[in-house]
Amino acid sequence: MDVTPQQPPAAPGPDHPPETPDTAYAPPCESPPALPPDPASLAEPPPASLRTTLRRAAFGVVAGAVLVTGAVVAVPDEDKDAAPPVSGPVSRAMTATAAGSPASLSDLTSLIGDRQAWVGTHPSDAQSWAVLGSAYVEWGRRAADATYYTRAEQALKRSLNVQPGDRGNEAAWVGLASLANARHDFVTAKKWGETVRRRQPKQWTVYPELIDAYNGLGDLKSSTAAVEKYAALRAGVPSLGRTAEMYRDRGWREDALATAQDAANRAKTPAEKAACLSRLGDLAWERGEPEEAVAQYGAALRTDRAHHASLAGRARALAALGRTDEAQRDYQAALAKSPRPAYMLELGELYESLGLDGDSVNQYTRLRKALSRAGTQGVDEALLLGRFEAAHGDADAAVEQLRAEWDLGHRSAAVADALGWALHRSGDSDSALEYAQKAVDTGGQNASYAYHLGMVQRALNDFGPARRNLEDALRTNPQFSPLDAPNAQEALDTMGRPPAGGPQDMQPAPPPAPPQAPAPTQAPAPSTAPPKQGTAGASSGH
Repeated sequence: MDVTPQQPPAAPGPDHPPETPDTAYAPPCESPPALPPDPASLAEPPPASLRTTLRRAAFGVVAGAVLVTGAVVAVPDEDKDAAPPVSGPVSRAMTATAAGSPASLSDLTSLIGDRQAWVGTHPSDAQSWAVLGSAYVEWGRRAADATYYTRAEQALKRSLNVQPGDRGNEAAWVGLASLANARHDFVTAKKWGETVRRRQPKQWTVYPELIDAYNGLGDLKSSTAAVEKYAALRAGVPSLGRTAEMYRDRGWREDALATAQDAANRAKTPAEKAACLSRLGDLAWERGEPEEAVAQYGAALRTDRAHHASLAGRARALAALGRTDEAQRDYQAALAKSPRPAYMLELGELYESLGLDGDSVNQYTRLRKALSRAGTQGVDEALLLGRFEAAHGDADAAVEQLRAEWDLGHRSAAVADALGWALHRSGDSDSALEYAQKAVDTGGQNASYAYHLGMVQRALNDFGPARRNLEDALRTNPQFSPLDAPNAQEALDTMGRPPAGGPQDMQPAPPPAPPQAPAPTQAPAPSTAPPKQGTAGASSGH
């Protein structure tokens, strides 16, 4: 079976304007290096030299760890007297990931090539198969190429066939948890992660996978506990990053910013620094500060020019600032490095907001194809597909897809928001209200969630709450979406302002005044003429 990795697409070549202090603009760089062939495609791998053999053996038992979503899969040390690996990209990858930090793409590529060659001549090395499988997961995630997930699954199963998980190969189980998270199969990720935790509660490498699984399931209590345990077991930049994200998801923005800044200050390697700076850019964007976001993303790209998440983030912020030509170029550069469907959707909506209907249709077509390809590799893309269909396609189909996702137990704020919006777009705003409210209650200060809830309430003629949520969306981030932010303002203008009034208008009206009694009839005024004789007159009886 041929499992030779595919080379990521080459980066585009449009020139960017020169960087200036106010823009902090960095042009995109070349694509990540191509991966070497997989051992399964090598008919007769060449024998390793004695030096290479010793180096690889020492590497496998001493530095046995590999990047998995910013965490690592650690493999046990079985030869404490083995020499450490020689310096180089493979060693750098292992050193970075042994600390739970991301490795650079070039070092990750070298690590994969080294493990491929090693297992080609040592097919019974369970640890190296686990390292290789987990590295495939990370490469597939970064390159947005789900075909690597199939290769990862094969390598991890090979590792478990050689050495079962319950016989000391928990590393392969952690790799399977990472693979399940990458495929958005959070139930399976939780199963593998909790299996490892029950056997090895102090194995810190499993906690990032548990955090992702619990977040995908909407289990905020368990996610918080996993973050706290991770930080207790492995204090450092990666756990600070996870803590900052937890604070953000709870709506604790000041705590999130302070913790994320602390992580950035402590970061050492370029890959680690870029990830931390990109997180600061995300936080700035979410609180409605696009200029600050552009600066943070630019700093990340000066540190690691291949950081696709920072390219996409900067594109988002540039669009909010009206610099749409630069935004389009950054989106295209991000897609060249990592053709993620989420980036395709954002670029399509930017095109649509600019009236470039042909470009938006082409981008949406590309999005559908990408989601379909991912599905054939076992990736659950129901959330993104449902969001797209609700906004730009078949809302009824979106409801069906997202209800199925909800029934699977995927009950995050993102799924609640998407399902509520799909129900509203399909004409069932009554049913939508529950889900839209849940998203706002559990999703932090998210402008898009507040907008969706406000529009649902408006459709239900609940104008007071609708106005408050729409205003909250625009106050949180005035340019949260090139399509939806103008719609939010238009809806507010249509509803108008509330009537004048205040607390005094909430008091009951005073009772009517009692009827007035009729005024008494006045006696005639006394006469001043002298009384007649013989007529009874007024006497002054005393």
